[in-house]
Amino acid sequence: MNFIENIKMAMDSIRANKLRSFLTMLGIIIGISSVITIVSLGNGAQKTITGEFEKIGSSTITLKVNSSKASNSDYITFEDIKAIEDRVEKVKYVSPLIQKNGVVDSGKASKSAIISGGNSDLLYISSEEIVYGRFFNEREYIEGKAVVVIDEHSAKSLFGYSDVVGETLKLGPKSSIKKALIVGVTKGFTSPFIDASEANMPAFIYTPVTFMKLLYPNDYNIDTLNIMAVSKNDLESAGNGAKNVLENRHNNKEKEVYKVDSILKQMEQVNRVLNIFTAFIGAVAAISLLVGGIGVMNIMLVSVTERTKEIGIRKAIGATTKVILIQFLTESLIISLIGGIIGMILGIIGGEVIGIFAKINPLVSIKAVLGVILFSSAVGIFFGIYPAKKAAKLDPIEALRYE
Repeated sequence: MNFIENIKMAMDSIRANKLRSFLTMLGIIIGISSVITIVSLGNGAQKTITGEFEKIGSSTITLKVNSSKASNSDYITFEDIKAIEDRVEKVKYVSPLIQKNGVVDSGKASKSAIISGGNSDLLYISSEEIVYGRFFNEREYIEGKAVVVIDEHSAKSLFGYSDVVGETLKLGPKSSIKKALIVGVTKGFTSPFIDASEANMPAFIYTPVTFMKLLYPNDYNIDTLNIMAVSKNDLESAGNGAKNVLENRHNNKEKEVYKVDSILKQMEQVNRVLNIFTAFIGAVAAISLLVGGIGVMNIMLVSVTERTKEIGIRKAIGATTKVILIQFLTESLIISLIGGIIGMILGIIGGEVIGIFAKINPLVSIKAVLGVILFSSAVGIFFGIYPAKKAAKLDPIEALRYE
């Protein structure tokens, strides 16, 4: 008997016992669909998060002062920033960064705010998109002008419309609110997971770090530099170069005050965590495949019992032990493959449906599809071996006597 005939017989057996065959496949269908859904959503989330990091810039470095080890003389000065620009050739842009919580008030509405102070390079490092007006310039930074750039969502909630260039608002801590001119509006916070226009998000404000000194006179230490390297291949060189400049200027190398971190490293860490999480949840879902495999073995044992007389007749007319073994293994394999394919289709659909609500674009790779087919086949073969062997070893005379 050739392989095609075995497949035909297996399909005839499945059609003859449709409900039983479907219930046998159910465990495999649930297991495969769960794994595909989880893995596709995990891959989609990973791509989305990676995209968010890439918007910030894969060639971006953060240099921070360790406040637990630093004295007042170790904090970064404007002269340090100029020295880094002049001496470290692998640095493309460098900006100080001071971030404070505060409030903004347009006279019509007010809300909490995250106020970020930097220089004009901060626009390129943060990869913000200006939709109206402009970012503050180098002269405004040097002179400490009271100018700000606000995000579009906050502009709408504070003023009722987006293009608020030329308007004034008050900002700062509640104890020291100052008036400032809006010179630009950014596209602002965007995320596939959160609708910023509906969420209770704070306003995102950019202003010259020199103006921040007027807003927060009692809490003004530059402890962070955002640096963009010429390319992501120059990250280490740019970071170490900036760190060396600071250590030489402040004569504090032995204190290990400054720490360099890159967006690329953070992205790798996030991807690693996501991979572990996805693998763990996928493994938990795959437990149902074990249950499905046991179901396949159980139904094949029932099938052997029901078809004992058939097996005896076939053996009596010349069917070998090998032929009987392959026939039942084929049937087990077909049941598992059909269950795997149905599970894969349901898993893809489930990923798409959940992705709509979670605002994630699920990704199903060719590897996942091939993995489903191979795994389903393995389940069918592994759990079909025992019933197939039992059928193959039946004595033809005893089988013919079976009622």
